[in-house]
Amino acid sequence: MAPLRTAAPAPARRRFAAILLALLAVSLPWGGLPGPAAGAALAADAGAANRLFVQAMQLIDQADGTFDIAEESRLLKEADKLLNEVVTKYPESDLAVQLVTNQFVGDFDFFEFRTRIEALVCNDPLSSACFLHRIGEMLPPVETPITAARWDWLSLAVANDLLGNPGRAKEIVAPFVAAVRRGSTAGSTGQDLFVARALALMGQSQIALDITRQIDDCSTRIYNLVDIAKAASWRGDPAGLPAALADEAKQYAAAQGCTWELGLVAQALLRAGKEGPARTLFLNTVETQFSKFRETKGDCCPPELAVAASELGDANLALGLLRTVQDENPWTVPVVLGHLAGRGESALALAYAEQIQDIDVRGEAYADLVEAAVRRGDKAAAQDLMQRLSRLAEENASRRPALLAQKAKAEKSIHGDESWRATFQQAINAAERSSNFVRRDIGAPLLAALVRIETGHPMLD
Repeated sequence: MAPLRTAAPAPARRRFAAILLALLAVSLPWGGLPGPAAGAALAADAGAANRLFVQAMQLIDQADGTFDIAEESRLLKEADKLLNEVVTKYPESDLAVQLVTNQFVGDFDFFEFRTRIEALVCNDPLSSACFLHRIGEMLPPVETPITAARWDWLSLAVANDLLGNPGRAKEIVAPFVAAVRRGSTAGSTGQDLFVARALALMGQSQIALDITRQIDDCSTRIYNLVDIAKAASWRGDPAGLPAALADEAKQYAAAQGCTWELGLVAQALLRAGKEGPARTLFLNTVETQFSKFRETKGDCCPPELAVAASELGDANLALGLLRTVQDENPWTVPVVLGHLAGRGESALALAYAEQIQDIDVRGEAYADLVEAAVRRGDKAAAQDLMQRLSRLAEENASRRPALLAQKAKAEKSIHGDESWRATFQQAINAAERSSNFVRRDIGAPLLAALVRIETGHPMLD
């Protein structure tokens, strides 16, 4: 049987006509005429580049005309390969310059085409690659020049690196690294835009340390050292690095009089296997902080001290510290309760979680309590907590996508299979349908949940 379509439709013919005119235009020399040999070489390169480009356009048109997802993907990837060949083989051609700078060639928009190529990962809508692509589409754009911390975009870089796309991760993080290296942030304001912490999670500990050791601000310097140590232990970096960095943080705090960060140092020492020094530092810090609070009636305690108490102190002390810091630092609630449950104080942790007014925070606490119950082998407690979280998520799913992400995290803990993916997809669907206010802030929580599910480790606080 003869094919139903024997000639290109009018829009396709017009498109090729426009593209051919554009190719003719970029093939014409600008300025003075080159010598015969050079002119012949340039003409040959331009002709070869044009041929590859036309072949790519034909493949794209074929992809547009098929309903087979696999065939569409194959054709588009082949077209992408040809366009990349234009750039790599004939970089001096005007066509290559147009592609690299995202200029239109006729009515062909190379930037839009690259976006379409990236979206091919969603041919498998439940894959983590598709989840990352969709979350990235929701993030507010980065303003240039970069002067502000953007943990959402850096989280996207970390997630891409950890989940198998290091090239994309480097594209995202490179402008932030450049901004810090320009010296406009780290040296003068004590901030590093979270760059060092992101680099540590991506396995670039030395670069992270180089940035960190240029910072004089107590909080940023010590937080970075401790987080680089934490990431090093997760990634299996040189065995002595976490302990060395914990000691460096302790020495820096003592030399600079950094008292607010000592709870953080105690945590680092404990993770490095130095329980004795960690406990001594923690107890001394608690006594000092409370004494200062009684004298000045100022801020009682840093949030990191509450977290340290959940690992080193008794439960009542940990919860007492948590009450003083949770309003301004809600991230501490699930962390502290999760640690207490892991130490066997599950009933006390659950009772505290039930009183949390913020629904998102309560849901995250439930998810961490599920994980703690699974680690203890307490299936009944895990199931009960899962039911509480499921009810909370179902009642608020349309307005609070983060709750669905926490439910997905808990499902991975309790079931250990891939059933969480459908719930996480629901979270992204809800986020895409939500208000601009929710969409603006939802990226980082979704990425943190996805990384926790896939790697077993949380994003840094």
